[in-house]
Amino acid sequence: MSGPLLNVEGLSISLPTPAGRITAVSDVSFHVHAGEAVGVVGESGSGKSLSMLSLLNLLPPEAEVRAAHATFDGENLFGRSPMELMHLRGRQIAIVFQDPLAALNPVLTIGRQITEVLRRHFGMGKAQATSRALELLAEVGVPDPPLRLRQFPHEFSGGMRQRVTIAMALAGEPRLLVADEPTTALDVTVQAEIVSLIKRLQRRRGMAVLWVTHDLALLARIADRVVVMHAGKLIETAPVDQLFSAPAHTYTKQLLASIPRIDRVRARAPAAQEGSDVG
Repeated sequence: MSGPLLNVEGLSISLPTPAGRITAVSDVSFHVHAGEAVGVVGESGSGKSLSMLSLLNLLPPEAEVRAAHATFDGENLFGRSPMELMHLRGRQIAIVFQDPLAALNPVLTIGRQITEVLRRHFGMGKAQATSRALELLAEVGVPDPPLRLRQFPHEFSGGMRQRVTIAMALAGEPRLLVADEPTTALDVTVQAEIVSLIKRLQRRRGMAVLWVTHDLALLARIADRVVVMHAGKLIETAPVDQLFSAPAHTYTKQLLASIPRIDRVRARAPAAQEGSDVG
């Protein structure tokens, strides 16, 4: 296998607080090869999303980001000019966020938001961009694309809004897609549809995908490798089969033990104590 598409070593992020600066992410290293699906898992506040957002300089200005080594396709990720970042964001690396309503502009039509990506990155004219936007909506399973292009985000369901944000992310034909908990705000059935959609698009386009989640059970179905984070640090990384069969770290073992299993015998409920209120 050739060198990694994304390679990050020694990533650290500090943020200001009333009590002084704190280190939110400390010495985190990971890599992603072309076409690979890598899961980044950990509880809320473990630094998963911070680490991903830092790659595209999307953190607040007061955040301090440092890394011993951080490259995409062999080129340095940090210290890029605004013009270089404009070319990188969306065109090379795209992000799908967990809240599609917040990610979409409420006062612009869906068509305007998708065609803006196409016109900015590919210099398309209005007619060509509109035609391509229709194709993208159809590709992600949005029904009646001509009607939907004229509508606003509030006219879509949560699942359809997330499909739109995926279409926007794909519009730039990125080589790496960061899926930052894209199913958190959706019901279980729609979650499964979105996961299947991203997997299918990854295979069709040959993209690499970074799945950011707190759901290890999800990663068992979609990831090639898993990176486990806890309290701002990387504590374990392994191929997905190895992680599930022989986890090395106690925290990973605890995460795995918390996954509901239908093959486990349910423990009997403790008997009510005398004098207790059992309704």
